[in-house]
This record gives sequence, structure tokens and C-alpha cells, in this order.
Amino acid sequence: MNATPRGMRKHIAIFGETNSGKSALFNAILGADAAIVSEVSGTTTDPVVKLMEMLPYGPVALIDTGGLGDVTQLGEQRVRRTREILESVDFALYTIDAASFDESIYEEMRAAFEERRAPHMVVLTKKETQQLDRLANLTKKYRNTCVVSVKDTLSIDELKQRICEALEKLDADPGADKFGIAPAGGVAVMVAPIDSAAPAGRLILPQNQFIRSCLDNGVRVNCTTPEYLAAVLNESSRVDIVVTDSQAFREVAEIVPRDMPMTSFSILGASQKGDLDTFVRGIQAVAALQDGGRVLIAEACTHNTSHEDIARVKIPALLRKLTGKPLEFDYYAGRDFPGNLGSYSLAVHCGSCNLTRRETLSRMRRVAEAGVPITNFGVLLAHGAGILERAVEPFTK
Repeated sequence: MNATPRGMRKHIAIFGETNSGKSALFNAILGADAAIVSEVSGTTTDPVVKLMEMLPYGPVALIDTGGLGDVTQLGEQRVRRTREILESVDFALYTIDAASFDESIYEEMRAAFEERRAPHMVVLTKKETQQLDRLANLTKKYRNTCVVSVKDTLSIDELKQRICEALEKLDADPGADKFGIAPAGGVAVMVAPIDSAAPAGRLILPQNQFIRSCLDNGVRVNCTTPEYLAAVLNESSRVDIVVTDSQAFREVAEIVPRDMPMTSFSILGASQKGDLDTFVRGIQAVAALQDGGRVLIAEACTHNTSHEDIARVKIPALLRKLTGKPLEFDYYAGRDFPGNLGSYSLAVHCGSCNLTRRETLSRMRRVAEAGVPITNFGVLLAHGAGILERAVEPFTK
């Protein structure tokens, strides 16, 4: 558990035509031969993801994609997988071999970058084999370009420095991933139920992320289970926020004084990684569910299930109780997500601790385009406990 989770890393993807130098650039940035480099078109099939520290910025996920412009049947599948990567990219590199550059393919990708508001840089590769006037013309034509050779470490270092500068600008964006629900010097209480779904000997990722965020922002944090929460609150002279697992909402709400802010990890994730207002509005669709209505349950991670599993047991049971209807449920976990969304009456998403903000917002956009309402695990559980307004108050004030 020493590595920064992928969902907390900026995603950098390398795009380009086949044999434009993507995989060689990928290896050069990593400083290791992680991807196969060959003159044979289509060597890179499925995207290759490597986690790395890009100094001086920090942890990133670097992605090598299949080549664009491959018109074979297998190539079409590779291109489709490559385009799917667009949904999770924070920053893109588009590689160009000046000697065999198809401008129309780049223009199509540039439009896709702009549509998804993903900044990108044009990387002119193989500079040792290119005509200087050709490189100069392309550099002049396309803004934000960098000329590199994998044989020239200084050019790779310059590229990495420019990537770091671009990522720092993304972090300065007001919509960047931040918790920010307690002031520096404040006190937070974290409530972590220990049940059959809790992994032995360790905290789950949302709990780890919350503690680390408190430490990063100078917030003191007390950890407890629900049965000792009352004692912790009685012994504390100051508590700025109580954050609990959504499954313990009702129990915790009865203990925490009404004037003390409280919320859940999942709602915190909805605010940090997605659009909380949209998730709250999605609750209105629960009452409209009909007999046989299909509900999409989407988790960002894969794990073994138990009789207390939130996604496959508690959420379906709650929806059946709230509606009194026989409903159908489809479950997707990890980075799997359905393509045909129009048949669903409601989508319910987890707190996205394993996804980036861009991935979560992309999923929400796709659901919205299909005309399907969407809500969040924590929002739905708070609604079921009758405390939704209270649970989202820390983000509305």
C-alpha cells in the first residue's frame, strides 16, 4: 500500500499514428523497456499503463496506446480501445513522425481532445532522422510542440519538465481534486465500521485517502468505530466534521448532534471526483422506477462480495424497499462500463476512489447523454436513512 493509487494520479496518454514513435517515447519517459518497440505496424495492441513518479511533479499514470490509422479489422478494434482511453486522460501527448504524418488523423484527435477539455502537446519524434525545415514548419504550424529523440536524453528531460508544468496548471484549476471540508488546525472524526465486508488488518482506500487528505491539510483526525463514537465526541472539545461509511449513516446520525456537520466517504467522493448536485437530483428518479425497471450499479473497483456487500446486496435491497417494485440490476466493476445506456431507468455510482475526476465526469456525461438519471451510493443511502439534506450540508454551505 505504499504506492499512490491510480485514481489519485494524473493520467498522461501517448497517442499517434502507427510507427510514429509512441512506444519508444513511452519507454524513454519511463526510463525502462516497458513497451515493445518494432517497425511492424500495430505492435502495441491493448493500452499499456505504467505508474511512475514524474519529478518534480509527482505520481502519474503513463499510458501507451495502439496506433491510429490502422484500417485492418484488428486495427479497428485497437483504435476503438485507444479512443476509449480519451475518457480518462488528463493530459495527452500526440506523436508525429514528420516523414509520414497524416494531418487529417491529428485534426480529428485534436477535436476529440478539445471536446473533452483535455490539454495536449504535439511531440515531434525521431528528430535525428527528420528534415530540419519540415520540423520547423510543423513547430510553427502547431502551438505547444516539443521536438525529441529517444536517443537524446536532454530532449526527453525537457519534455518531462514541460509535462510537469502542464500538470501543475491542472492542479491549480478550481475543479481539481480537493477535500477541503475542514479548516487547517481543525478536527475531523472518521467512523469506520468493522463488518464482514471490511478487509482484515487494513483500512479501505476511501478511509486511507481521507486520513492522508487531513494530514496534507493540517487537519487532526480521530478514528473510531460506531460503538465508540459517542465517547469520542464527548471527549472532544472541538469537532469540525464527522465522516462515516455510508452503510452506518443511520446509526451515526443518531449519535452526532444535529448542529455538528457530518457526511460519508461516498458523498465526499461524489464532491471530489464528480458532480454532487447531479447525484442529488438523480434521487428524484427513485420514486419514478417502475416494475421491471433496469438499474445500473457501477463500482470503480473489483473485490469479493459478502452478505453485507454494499453494491450487490444493500443498494438493491434499499431500492426495492423504497419503491416496492421488482427491479432488475446490472453490475459493472473496475473500469468496465456499459456502452448501451439507454435501457436503464437509473444509474447508481460508487464514490470513485479508484477513478480520476475526469473518468467519473466522463461516465456521468455518457449517462446524461443517454437520458438516464444518475446518483451515488452515499447519496442514495443518505436518502434511504432520511438524512440526505444533512449529509450534503457540508458541501452546500
